[in-house]
Amino acid sequence: MEKIEHSTVTTNGIKMHVASIGSGPVILFLHGFPELWYSWRHQLLSLSSLGYRCVAPDLRGYGDTDAPPSAASYTALHIVGDLVGLLDAMGVDQVYLVGHDWGAIIAWYFCRLRPDRIKALVNMSVTYRPWAWHPEVKPVDGFRALFGDDYYVCRFQEPGETEEDFAQVDTAKLIKKILTSRDTRPPCIPKEIGFRGFPDPPTLPSWLSEEDVNYFASKFKKSGFTGGLNYYRALDLSFELMAPWTGVQIKVPVKFIVGDLDITYHTPGVKEYIRNGDFKRDVPFLQEVVVMEGVAHFLNQEKPEEISMHIYDFIKKF
Repeated sequence: MEKIEHSTVTTNGIKMHVASIGSGPVILFLHGFPELWYSWRHQLLSLSSLGYRCVAPDLRGYGDTDAPPSAASYTALHIVGDLVGLLDAMGVDQVYLVGHDWGAIIAWYFCRLRPDRIKALVNMSVTYRPWAWHPEVKPVDGFRALFGDDYYVCRFQEPGETEEDFAQVDTAKLIKKILTSRDTRPPCIPKEIGFRGFPDPPTLPSWLSEEDVNYFASKFKKSGFTGGLNYYRALDLSFELMAPWTGVQIKVPVKFIVGDLDITYHTPGVKEYIRNGDFKRDVPFLQEVVVMEGVAHFLNQEKPEEISMHIYDFIKKF
């Protein structure tokens, strides 16, 4: 880990913290919520040893990267703009892109907006259209219709409310609760129970150490969760701003990986979307779909060696 370099890059009006290691073709890793560059620690080390330069930023609003206060500053156009600026600052024309969770959503947007910058994509957990059941309905309305007001995406919308809820739980305990969850039911959080009502996590699994948890917790104690929550609060605005790209297919080579215990895989309509040809229609260069057995949402941390090999086996073709 001490070989990983840390730098700050000015891009798109913010200062972005970037972790990187190795030399060779660049792989850009995009983390999810509530995560950091650190989620890719295993992949950075293993893939850099195979001849790649591995780059994992703290995305806008996270960790040691700037966090503009307004949720309107967290649209897909902002985040992709940050990443294009990062590549320009690095003098890199094209990258292999790897995304997970919110990072996967951003990766799909990146491929829609700037496919010229992407050689190939390995995406995890979130399919191209997570609200595939009703593409003309705004995402938050779609989630509310499907799961009700207590669904976590809806619950996250009110500024300050979730932050207040999170503040009532020890940050390390909250990180443990989220990262170790293996519940595939839609996460609905009644207001009166809140995240503080989540059951305490059992003993940490072998893939997550107290040191790992404390790294995440130390950064979120410093930055707070508002930056990450603002991605959810900008969902509908991103949806509106992306109207000119309605119907645009993903025209880069893609491998998709999901765990069979991943909460996203059990969202109504997702399995059908993958299996019935709609995913392939929207992503015509989709070459592989991998469903990992017995693996939950944070698959890049839970099964680091397998994920690194899945990435390597795919990108080495291009």
